[in-house]
Amino acid sequence: MKHWPRLHDSYIARAVVTSVLLAWAVLLGLDVVLAFPDELDDIGKGAYTANHAIAAVGLSIPWRAYNLFPTAAVIGSLLGLGQLAASSELTALRALGLSRLRLSVSVALALALLTALMAVNGETLAPWGEERAQAIRSVRNTNMVMAQYSGLWAREGDMFLNARSGEQKQRGDDRWLELRGVRLFQFEDDGRLKSIASVEMAEHRPGGWLLRNVERTTFGAKSVSRQKVAEERWDSQLDETALASSVTKPRHMHSAALRSSIEYRKRNGLQASDFENVYWSRWFYPLNVLALCLAAVPFAFGSLRSGGQGKRIFIGIVYALGFFLLQKMSTQMAGVFDFDYRIAYAMPPLIMLAVSWLLFHRRSG
Repeated sequence: MKHWPRLHDSYIARAVVTSVLLAWAVLLGLDVVLAFPDELDDIGKGAYTANHAIAAVGLSIPWRAYNLFPTAAVIGSLLGLGQLAASSELTALRALGLSRLRLSVSVALALALLTALMAVNGETLAPWGEERAQAIRSVRNTNMVMAQYSGLWAREGDMFLNARSGEQKQRGDDRWLELRGVRLFQFEDDGRLKSIASVEMAEHRPGGWLLRNVERTTFGAKSVSRQKVAEERWDSQLDETALASSVTKPRHMHSAALRSSIEYRKRNGLQASDFENVYWSRWFYPLNVLALCLAAVPFAFGSLRSGGQGKRIFIGIVYALGFFLLQKMSTQMAGVFDFDYRIAYAMPPLIMLAVSWLLFHRRSG
């Protein structure tokens, strides 16, 4: 009997993982196919070609897979368990002495590896692919990067930075952010304007910023002085990541960049809720997937015994939508009422697991 857990774990894992992969492939395929028309409409704009469209969609696949995995996981789990329930194999496993809780653990073990891979993907390949896809799409408009940074504002301590335009530069392996038409406003502790510096060009280099052609006007108590320098360094913690986060969607950033952006905003008294929302969603992603699938397991012992694949898919979609709507409502409340996003993200899986526990006891009663 000691070998039975290993055998039944393997059997359930094969059924569940196969169904999850099939559901995932179908959802991802549909999402990719539906994405092509939008890209094809842009062919001919600037230097954008069909090859660019194909590459942009292809590079976005890791991010699409990351977003679709939770839905595919719950649909696939219901399909796999539904098949086992319809053929009375779950009943046979119960007759061997396996509890419903133990069967739920088997489902969790089956999905753990895929969930871990998707969590890693969300930190590595998915952000990298989205960054490259956006770079490819930028050829639709040669001024896109400049427009992207137009009117950029940032704050570092008592210094406010405004840049009219800018772009990412690259020479070999060397990459840097170059801003043009920069103005630096420095204020006293009492709010009085201390100085204004007009900078023709600012380059972000290791260790700080290199300012070129600087014209600084300094305001004294009863005097104004002006100074021009060809080049000077600005030792600032305001880095390229913090600036890029002002124009980059937080959901396309990896956790390290999100954390850096959150610390920068809190340090300077700026709003960081959008970044905290995405940051904590990454941490709770594995828990959400496993809780969602475990909460759906009780259906395998009831409504999934009868009915075809269509019924199981429908239940899976409704269940996933219900979960994500609950999560959306919870996180929006966190933004409105300013409470911890960790609480907002913990509530939906806990509610789903509580519902699952009640259904388990009701069906066993």
